[in-house]
Amino acid sequence: MRKRLLLISTLYLLGLGYSQAQFRFSKNYSKGRKPQFEAYSSVGFGIGTSNYYGELAPITDPINATFKMMRWNITGNYTRHFTPRLSGRAALTLARLAGDDYTYSKGRPSFDGNFYRNAHFRNDLKELSLTGIYNIVPEGRNAFDRPVVVPYIFGGLALFAHNPKARTPEDLGNEWVRLQPLGTEGQGQPGGPKSYSLVSASIPVGLGFRFRYKRNWDISAEAGIRFTFTDYLDDVGGNYANPASFTDPIALAMSDRTLEPIAARKGGDRIAELQRIAQANNGELPSKITRGGGNKDMYLLTAIHVNYIITPKIKCPPLR
Repeated sequence: MRKRLLLISTLYLLGLGYSQAQFRFSKNYSKGRKPQFEAYSSVGFGIGTSNYYGELAPITDPINATFKMMRWNITGNYTRHFTPRLSGRAALTLARLAGDDYTYSKGRPSFDGNFYRNAHFRNDLKELSLTGIYNIVPEGRNAFDRPVVVPYIFGGLALFAHNPKARTPEDLGNEWVRLQPLGTEGQGQPGGPKSYSLVSASIPVGLGFRFRYKRNWDISAEAGIRFTFTDYLDDVGGNYANPASFTDPIALAMSDRTLEPIAARKGGDRIAELQRIAQANNGELPSKITRGGGNKDMYLLTAIHVNYIITPKIKCPPLR
C-alpha cells in the first residue's frame, strides 16, 4: 500500500513539474515573438493639379514652367498594405496637360525662339500606374493601429494613352484638331520620320504624407513626377517639314505657325513682338530648322486623396 502511494505521489509531482516548465517555456517564447502584421486594403479617390515640362515649358525654368499652364487631374486607386512599411498600389488617372509658346514667352526676350515658334497644345492623358510605396514611418500591427502621420515615397511604372490637340488659325475656323494624324513634322511622308505612338510609358517617382482622419479614413497629399519615353506630348520633337510635302491645308498650317499674326489659343496680337524679334536679328526673322527636339517630355501630378480602409475580416482562433 505504501509503495502504491509513493509511486502515485512521485508521478503526480513529475507531471506537475513538467506542466509548469512547459507553461514557463511557452510564456517566454511568446514574449520573444513579434506580433504578425495583418495585411489590409484601402481604396481612394483624389483630385489635384498637372504640369507639363518639355519644349513649350522647359524644366530649366521651373517656376514659370510649373505655374503658367497648370491644369487638373482626377484619380482613383486601390492599395494593398503588405507589411508595416511596404504597400502596392494600382491607380487610374485622367490628367490634362497644356503648353503655349505665346503665354510662356511673351515679353521675355530670352525665350524669343519659343515666341517665334508659336506652338501650343492640350493633351488629355489616361494613365494606368503600378507603384510600390515605402512608409518612412512604419504602421502598427493592423489596419487600425496606424500612426497619425506617415510620410512615404513611391516609384513604379505607368502606361498612358494621349492625344495632343491644338487650335487651327482663325482663317481655318479656330477649332481644336488632333495633331498626330496631321504629321506636322512630315511623319509618314517619303523620307520623313515615323509617326509617334499615342500610347507610351513613364516612370513615376514621388513622395507624400498620409494623415489618419478616422478609424476607417485617411487623407493623403502627394506629388509625383513622370519621366516619359516620348517627346511628343506636345507634338513638337523634331525639325520643320518641307512645306511642299503637305497636301492638306490644315496640316500645312499646323506645321509652321511662326508668321501667324494672332495667337490661336489666346487670341493675342503677335505682330509687335515679331517686329521686335526681327530688329534684334539684323532686321530678319530667325531661320527655321529645328522645331523641337532634346530630352523626353515629363509631367508632374499632385493630388489630395481621401482613402477608405476596407475593414479586414476578424480571424477567430482555431478550436482545440
